[in-house]
Amino acid sequence: MLATLSETFWILVLAVVVLFAFFAALGAFDMGDALIPTLVVLVLALLWVAHAAWDARHRDPHDPAVIRARERRGF
Repeated sequence: MLATLSETFWILVLAVVVLFAFFAALGAFDMGDALIPTLVVLVLALLWVAHAAWDARHRDPHDPAVIRARERRGF
């Protein structure tokens, strides 16, 4: 359950960063005028990149679900 909550949190962080970038690209606000939200989103983006790098280095490369599916198909 904790792993699911953690993954949900990081997906929401990524969604906030992408949504902010989308509205910034549309010109909905000036990033200079919204300095605090810009800094918060920048910190969130850096935290997400750090999490993605850590997860890529420490994840088990052998997913049990994939191995089970492959063995079930006979490969």
